[in-house]
Amino acid sequence: MSAHKTERLLNLLIMLLVTTRPVPKSRIREILYPDASPEAFDKMFDRDKEELRSLGVPVEVGQIDAYFDDEPGYRVKPDEFALPVIELAADEAAVVGLATRVWDHQRLARATTEAVRKLSAAGAEIDLSALDIAQPRLPADEPTFDVFFEAILERSVVEFDYWRSGTDAPSRRRLEPWGVTRYSGRWYVVGHDLDRGEERVFRLSRVQGEAHKVGRPGAYSIPEGTDISAATRRLAPDLSTEPVVLLVRAGAALPLRRAAETVEVGVPGPDQATPWDRLTLTRASVGIADEVLGFGASVFVESPASLRDQVVSRLEAVVAR
Repeated sequence: MSAHKTERLLNLLIMLLVTTRPVPKSRIREILYPDASPEAFDKMFDRDKEELRSLGVPVEVGQIDAYFDDEPGYRVKPDEFALPVIELAADEAAVVGLATRVWDHQRLARATTEAVRKLSAAGAEIDLSALDIAQPRLPADEPTFDVFFEAILERSVVEFDYWRSGTDAPSRRRLEPWGVTRYSGRWYVVGHDLDRGEERVFRLSRVQGEAHKVGRPGAYSIPEGTDISAATRRLAPDLSTEPVVLLVRAGAALPLRRAAETVEVGVPGPDQATPWDRLTLTRASVGIADEVLGFGASVFVESPASLRDQVVSRLEAVVAR
């Protein structure tokens, strides 16, 4: 499926989802298909509508006015469209299923903004709270998301450098990506590792530098019956819920502060250059070492010892190189 068609489907989904009343077909054409001829619009709209339905989206047809037999309208009721109950095949999840979970991503947000702007300009009654079912949002610190998302649509191989936990340097990887999903607060890409010859999962935040699509589109197929979320849970590192205690310089490491269960202000720290605070995090701590290292000398690990040793070994490896 092309990126243009994906965006068109997303526009239609947003329009039908946020409107509080059924939208007439004529209004849908006016707002979303303005350049299409009547015949072309009928064909595209019918295909798009049925494709959304095939993906589990409950597109309903209803009368706009209960007292008059006028033109029918279309709508998606938010309470009947909740992502946890939608079952998507692996091939479909890479397109609409994934896109509906990342409204705030810089590319897909354009479709959301444009659709809502057109609806508002046309005087439609909209309910933006309907978009809340599309959580979670994609954080801005995953610059390679675009490449993997496009590669999934095109079925293209992706090459990238990946820093695996416990290693001294990143290694080159080649992947046939099947899908991207969020697990324990992190974004992962699942696919077939061409170098290892097996199914693997990679965390996007550990991709170093730029990722590149290589080869021709349509180079592979996603195995039938693939469950991206289940594969991620099976292949991702085991989660640890052991409390993490950090010393953080006053005013630093805001993401860690937001995730902290408790914050103790004005505690003794490893130096006296600035005041220090003690943060306790009780969420699953997968990948916490990467976060700590990202803040440099502003964060010090008090416990657990295993996390402190991991951070120290990574720093020592950098100094040795």
